[in-house]
Amino acid sequence: MSVVVVRYQTKADRADENQALIEKVFGELNADGPDGLRYASFRLADGVSFVHVASVETADGTNPLNASPAFAEFQREISDRVEDGPVASGATVVGSYRFWPGEPGTPAH
Repeated sequence: MSVVVVRYQTKADRADENQALIEKVFGELNADGPDGLRYASFRLADGVSFVHVASVETADGTNPLNASPAFAEFQREISDRVEDGPVASGATVVGSYRFWPGEPGTPAH
């Protein structure tokens, strides 16, 4: 499993636009249901900071997000929307509680 955490801060007047683009990514993912991807995005309390967490578990290691037209659109002008970042870093899951589907204690949907 490969986990990546990305964080950045948008320009104040572009934060809502950024969120709308992220929502389109999730709409597409929910419609297409690609295997091997777990993905979450968070808008922090300051209203302009975002954190994305992606876990890729595909046989060949490719990230299904890279085949997503909505994700490509989200990335297209990211440098114009951000004030700081994005900064991506690999991560190791140390522990979680009901965060990943199928994890013990996670309610069935």
